[in-house]
Amino acid sequence: MGRTADAVAEGVAIGTAAARLTVKNRILVGTIAQGGVFDAARYLADAREALLAMADESAQAAERVTTWRKRARGRHSDPSSTHDYRDRDVRNLRRRAKQSAGVAEKLRAIAEDPEQLGALVEGAREAAWADVRSNLDRRLHVEGMRPDQDPDYAVMREARMQALRLVDLQALSSERRARRKREQDA
Repeated sequence: MGRTADAVAEGVAIGTAAARLTVKNRILVGTIAQGGVFDAARYLADAREALLAMADESAQAAERVTTWRKRARGRHSDPSSTHDYRDRDVRNLRRRAKQSAGVAEKLRAIAEDPEQLGALVEGAREAAWADVRSNLDRRLHVEGMRPDQDPDYAVMREARMQALRLVDLQALSSERRARRKREQDA
């Protein structure tokens, strides 16, 4: 593989990872925050949309670099800023435009391939489940910790007891009063 092919492959990997992250977040919102049920078919459009957005971004980068290349041709003075390209940069700018255009083309092809879209959604589902599993494991570990496993147990005990008295017991008392009042009014 040449430098262009390597750069395109890397760009496609980055683009698909970004699309997978977008779909993962939509899965988490759709299934947890909105109480939905996971349906892979529902997220295919999200995956396609995310890939096409990344492809558009790459195509715009190719256009921008092409503009810089055209401006740079025939200029031989010293540059005044990072994006003030000169004639000696033309070859590199041509390669960068070709790479960005290649990334856009490949991402669009993935967006139109049902099998690859399905794989992207499945990867996003696995990543979403890994996040949920990790959060549950962490919460269960902390909430299920025994006093002898917690090095700060003695230090934090007084704070926990105060929170119990000031928050939990008062909320329980208020809830019981409200329940008695509802029972009396019924």
